[in-house]
Amino acid sequence: MSTNSKSGILSKAPQYEFAANLPEQEAQLAANPMMARFADSRQSLKSDPHRPLYHFVSPESTLNDPNGLSFWQGRWHLFYQGYPPEDAGRVHWGHAVSDDLIHWRDLPYAIYPYQEESCYSGTALVEDDRVIAIYHGTRLGNMVATSSDPLLLNWEKVGDGAVIPLPKSEAEQLPYTVFDPCIWRKDDHYYALSGGWLPNGPANKQIRANFLFRSSDLAHWEYLHPFIEDDFYTVVNDDGACPYFWPIGADKHIFLMYSHMTGGQYLLGDYEKARDKFVVTDGGLFNFGPSTPSGVHAPSAAPDGKGGVVVIFNMNQGIPTRGWNQIMTLPRLLTLDDDDRLLQQPAGDIESLRYDHQQIDAITLPANQEIVLDDVSGNAMELALEIDPGDAPLVELNLLRAPNREEYTRIAFFKHRGNRYRQRLSKTQAMNASSAAMASLPQRYESLISIDTSYSSLLPEALSRAPETAPVFLEDDEPLQLRVFIDRSVVEVYANGRQCVALRVYPTRADSVGVSLWAQGRAAQLNRLDAWQMKSVWE
Repeated sequence: MSTNSKSGILSKAPQYEFAANLPEQEAQLAANPMMARFADSRQSLKSDPHRPLYHFVSPESTLNDPNGLSFWQGRWHLFYQGYPPEDAGRVHWGHAVSDDLIHWRDLPYAIYPYQEESCYSGTALVEDDRVIAIYHGTRLGNMVATSSDPLLLNWEKVGDGAVIPLPKSEAEQLPYTVFDPCIWRKDDHYYALSGGWLPNGPANKQIRANFLFRSSDLAHWEYLHPFIEDDFYTVVNDDGACPYFWPIGADKHIFLMYSHMTGGQYLLGDYEKARDKFVVTDGGLFNFGPSTPSGVHAPSAAPDGKGGVVVIFNMNQGIPTRGWNQIMTLPRLLTLDDDDRLLQQPAGDIESLRYDHQQIDAITLPANQEIVLDDVSGNAMELALEIDPGDAPLVELNLLRAPNREEYTRIAFFKHRGNRYRQRLSKTQAMNASSAAMASLPQRYESLISIDTSYSSLLPEALSRAPETAPVFLEDDEPLQLRVFIDRSVVEVYANGRQCVALRVYPTRADSVGVSLWAQGRAAQLNRLDAWQMKSVWE
């Protein structure tokens, strides 16, 4: 039965009430008009040659930030900023569910605006008996909703309006901004961060800030203070949008965010619970160029229950596409190594999509000679390869290559060509070390992994962008290990489990499916290469 009885600015999208037990919910979904509508939409859009097969794409219209990634009663739930076509651009929380983080199943829109103008970014906290969503309700403030049914289909909002309201007027001055929130629990209180900024950077420029609130009942929140200390990683004019704060590793916490200037970032550090402060010890980027066009955008993250954190990002389009635009990255598992440095690898059962395995045995890559792999081709593939670059300063892997290189996407590895890298010291060591002792530490150089899409497309509207280039540390004798995921209009590259770079690409030619390798200046060695074609997750 369709219902939309709440007071306020009602959504024009149909809304449904569902039973509280799983068998009845499944029966209702099987007969639900919106599920049929989503299925028809996916069918009508699947012929688009740039629509991915195994990355999540909205069933209809476009999407924006992912929200509230969570694991509830044995299933992963992904929420996202969805745009029902009948409601003139108002943001609802779209919803999908998965058993393995790879095969997604569409569910009806979850959280609808009615008092707020739109339901923007937020996070979810899983408790024993319910899931709590906190999000930004535009024109009102930060809002809370809860759900407890098996598939999280029914949501009830807490209170009458925003629980952390926006200023009542332009004249009202608050010591915090009311913006994208996240939530966790400590002891008998809930804590929430509100994203934002402070105008106390150099020359009164904006700097990132995230403001801490506390509540015992989810409805009434007390402002405490800015939450993060010793942040030397974000930069002037960043803001702290789309925050997520979770434990990671043995005793660290990770703060993930999106800056509207520099993109996705993370901070690692220590959660000092007695002071309710997060003290930063390390940090880094998920974007190594602009978010748009074609770049990685905002995160949504949740603990994996084993000390790691699963994160997924939305990715911006490079050209407008009919009926849909943005997509999600593959989910990533974030963990820490023994030195508390961030590791990244694909999360979920991505291997279940593989078929038609091809293997290339060890071969030498002669200097300055392109080696085309005639037996490996496709535009929906996974590649796993290991290369010993030797003394070659540059090794290339070319994907989505037309026979005469009319189009190709270039992945480049520059061995020890990045910034100078010094051995990490503990805080005590650093405080006691003399300048001479610091200078005597061994100096190394990071390597660089890069995606260059300058020649990926012949379409004039597929705007070129500078190569996405990220640091990755390799030991002197450590080979380069890549996992590369190609999915029609997206390429994601994982390097040695320590770094990931990803971009959208738009090849136009049906024969832009080739793969080649190149070593510059000196020979390199391909130790192995495995290639798989990849199935669609929707069929």
